[in-house]
Amino acid sequence: MHIENLKKITLNGLWTNNSALVQLLGLCPLLAVTSTAINGLGLGIATTITLILSGTLVSLIRNLLRQEIRLPVFMLIIASIVTIIELTMNAWFHELYLILGIFIPLIVTNCVIIGRAEAFASRQGVFLAFWDGLMMGLGFTIILVLLGSMREILGKGTLFSQADLMFGNGADWITLTVFDNYSGFLLAILPPGAFFGLAFIIAIKNIIDNHQSHIK
Repeated sequence: MHIENLKKITLNGLWTNNSALVQLLGLCPLLAVTSTAINGLGLGIATTITLILSGTLVSLIRNLLRQEIRLPVFMLIIASIVTIIELTMNAWFHELYLILGIFIPLIVTNCVIIGRAEAFASRQGVFLAFWDGLMMGLGFTIILVLLGSMREILGKGTLFSQADLMFGNGADWITLTVFDNYSGFLLAILPPGAFFGLAFIIAIKNIIDNHQSHIK
């Protein structure tokens, strides 16, 4: 039964109830920072860490909180975790931190995080809360990186450019040139390109879901 719960949580976070594609939560950072794959990966990792730690801590103290103060305590936990992540990124990944800018502290207001804390972590054991945070964060990160990759390839003709911002100076080999002598498609890296890209990904998911429902 425990294995079945893990499978359900995994499928829920990665596909069935993906926060970016189904719940359509956290769209502001999703659309704003995904001009490159590395930007999306950086924000995705920060969001995933927040989901994991907040869910685990909420699960640990859920029986100690009175109903009246539950949500303020959840927000305090999330804000504390995000502050630690922000300071860490500022110290160790300063250039990436500058690019992501306000969207790092705004993780506190991401509805995905408070929603999972209230709807799942406050009602489940520590391990399941940890796993739910990991899967929800991974699902969100995959969409961030996928959308960022699409926009970067179409807009610049490269993939994983500026990888050194996350992996250090020796990471230049990660950057791939997809199109040589490519002038770029400006719309892809502008805000409308993010909307078109996300709409395309959601459409593909809906097509797959409809196909699977007909098979069943």
